[in-house]
Amino acid sequence: MMNRISSRQLWWLLISVAVIWFANLEYRTLIKPDEGRYAEIPREMVESGDWVTPRLNDLKYFEKPPLQYWATATAYTVFGEHQWTSRLWAGLTGFAGLFLVWFSGRRLFGYEAAGYAALLLSSSMLYVLMSHINTLDMGVTFFITLGIFGLLLGQTETDPVQRRNWMLLAWAGLGLAVLSKGLMGIILPGTAVFIYCLVQRDFTVLKRMNWLSGVALFLLITAPWFYLVMKANPEFFQRFFIYEHYTRFTTKELGRYQPWYYFVPILLAGALPWTVLMFDSMFHLGRPAWRGGLGKPFNAALFLLIWAIFIYVFFSISDSKLPSYLLPMFPALALLMGRRIAQIRERLLFWYIAPVVPVALLMLALAINVGKFADTPNQIALYPHYSVWLVTAALILLAGLLGGMALLWRAQKPLAVLLIALSTLLSAQIGVSGYNTVARERSAKHIAEAIRAEVKPAIPFYSVLTYEQTLPFYLKRTFTLVQYQDEMGFGIQQEPERWVPTIADFAPVWAAQPQALAIMPVYVYPQLQQLGLNMKIIFEDTQHIVVKKP
Repeated sequence: MMNRISSRQLWWLLISVAVIWFANLEYRTLIKPDEGRYAEIPREMVESGDWVTPRLNDLKYFEKPPLQYWATATAYTVFGEHQWTSRLWAGLTGFAGLFLVWFSGRRLFGYEAAGYAALLLSSSMLYVLMSHINTLDMGVTFFITLGIFGLLLGQTETDPVQRRNWMLLAWAGLGLAVLSKGLMGIILPGTAVFIYCLVQRDFTVLKRMNWLSGVALFLLITAPWFYLVMKANPEFFQRFFIYEHYTRFTTKELGRYQPWYYFVPILLAGALPWTVLMFDSMFHLGRPAWRGGLGKPFNAALFLLIWAIFIYVFFSISDSKLPSYLLPMFPALALLMGRRIAQIRERLLFWYIAPVVPVALLMLALAINVGKFADTPNQIALYPHYSVWLVTAALILLAGLLGGMALLWRAQKPLAVLLIALSTLLSAQIGVSGYNTVARERSAKHIAEAIRAEVKPAIPFYSVLTYEQTLPFYLKRTFTLVQYQDEMGFGIQQEPERWVPTIADFAPVWAAQPQALAIMPVYVYPQLQQLGLNMKIIFEDTQHIVVKKP
């Protein structure tokens, strides 16, 4: 039983997970686009001192609210601007999510279910991977989960004072979720509550929401920044509330359209090695769980199921899809799986793990042959180095699965789950770390190292028909864009003087500078030569050329 673990063993387990979890935050090079973008915006906050108006490449950037920018900027201020400090918020919120699941699970479903749930979440592939990549998704997942779990604890609490406290925690969590990634932080949980009320035919839940004090706390957290940013930037409202929320969801404009079944393989792979258990947990709530009505107690397990299904369906019908959008499902699924594992016998769990063994063997075969998937010269040169890491990761996963199955056959369920969880976590971390061998194709760190001596604050630096997302962070400076807008198009519209519209316009600008630098895709260099630009190459690889004015 999970409750037989001693305090000393628990501490050693916690230390082991923490070491594996945080060990590689600095090891990997930042990759584009997200890691470069979300490392650079807070760097510019620190440099400018303006923590109200987010900027990317010194252009207004209103895609997302500032909570993660603030957290990362604080980490930069305290610890310095490093790869690990840029990833720290994702790593910390992902790790804190394990404690959140354990604490909530202990109160809702018991100590044993809570322990299993935390282990399962710490080893679900998608959750682990996204906890170590610098995006905004893990932060918003943590705070939405805080809001959801606060709601569950409040709705199942009988003491009025305790219920109020839990509900205030829920409102605070949702407020911080809104500051993390926008209105989804309140709209998605609110819709899930409404669906639960419909399914259970019980709207008394809404009477226990502590609306007055809860909304006041929510606004106290969210309103100050929105007021300040709109006061400083009148254009913010249309861009953020209309374009970023309505347009992103309902149109294909952002180029993230995928078919409705896009998330099927992501969910199946993201839940590994617990995929079969996940479906079993969802299908075995039992018919009594669906029998609601006035006077029935709040059903936390059913709400978790509704939440997970709703998140999947909501983003499946959206015209904008990314793998990380499923993350808010995983803490809820972990609680349902932890509850289910505590109920089932070892032999049944054995057969739930067995189908993952062929998957691990397939992963091993793909790892051995990863070089065959290379398309570019860079990939052909680098993929064989990545193969070593992937083979190691697949072997660790396979060993953990087989060892866990052997323990399950001997009726040692807690030890088996622990072994499978730790081996999966270690396997995922080795696979992520190994990506550093091929990161050169999606990172400009090597460019920054090659040209750093040429880069001076007073020398203008132009980025022609490209914007290499990671280069500003590594060079600690911004660029003047030439005939390139992409996601910075809105910022350029607000401050058009900060860019050069065309290559033809760029020629006299370059000629007028006593000193200048420019980076461009390889194919652009001949076009600039035809315009007669005086250039000397100081860096060149298969993707980019950097020149200076001699």
